[in-house]
Amino acid sequence: MELRQLRYFVTVAEELHFGRAAGRLHIVQSAVSQQIRRLERELGAELFDRTPRTVRLTPAGRLLLPEAHAVLAAADRARAVIADAAGANGATLRLGTSDGLGDHLDQVLAALAGYSVELVSAPTRARLDQVRAHELDATFVRGITESPGLRLIPLWLDQLTVALPIDHPLADAASVDLAELAGLPLRLAGHSRNAPLHDLVLSACREAGFTPVFGPPFTTMQDTLAAVGSGPASWTVAYESHARRLPSPRVAFRRTTRPIRMPTLLAVSASSPPWCLDELLRACDHDR
Repeated sequence: MELRQLRYFVTVAEELHFGRAAGRLHIVQSAVSQQIRRLERELGAELFDRTPRTVRLTPAGRLLLPEAHAVLAAADRARAVIADAAGANGATLRLGTSDGLGDHLDQVLAALAGYSVELVSAPTRARLDQVRAHELDATFVRGITESPGLRLIPLWLDQLTVALPIDHPLADAASVDLAELAGLPLRLAGHSRNAPLHDLVLSACREAGFTPVFGPPFTTMQDTLAAVGSGPASWTVAYESHARRLPSPRVAFRRTTRPIRMPTLLAVSASSPPWCLDELLRACDHDR
């Protein structure tokens, strides 16, 4: 049983609606449903009666609710004590971020609500150097396996989606075979700008039997999606966790039939890990 599961349970019990609960928690509804099912399996009892129109607490759910409130209140008091102590020492978690973290970052920050967090955006190499120099406590990184003086902790695998014009025939499919994109220009960040992503996408295309035709250069995600949606037919890629935060009425995001995944890791000093590493790792332990 996890605090996250209890918090999800309490929120659904208060809203009696999985969609509204997901909105309060700033996560997708499927993640809430999955965690409630896991909690029910662990407890060996259904907590909610679900119908297409209503959600109601079962007798077991009504018994659990006050206990869940008590556990969460105790956890909040513990966090407050630590946060006060950290604040008394002037401690702020300095955390480097990567492009496209999307709702992963939202969930991490929600879990760290009791802490002072300073987010730092910079190129990957600069952030790694800052961790080595103890100017950052930790940073998210993608696509690297080692870095001198640092410990790289695997967190999750980010699923890549393809972004297509909404009126393209492939936009109607549930998923896209990359080989079907062989003749469509690809807008992708150059190797010098984002080597891990560039190499991962090219490798996936080659495994699908083709070398992509490059279209106009990738600029920013917003501008590139606007060009994909309104210009001559082309495609690009986005992390699924980011795509969920990118409403674009002229673009369709589709998974690939053969999943393309990028590992995300947390880089910390190997000799002097951050003061709240355990709490940070717990905050990063969520559904992808």
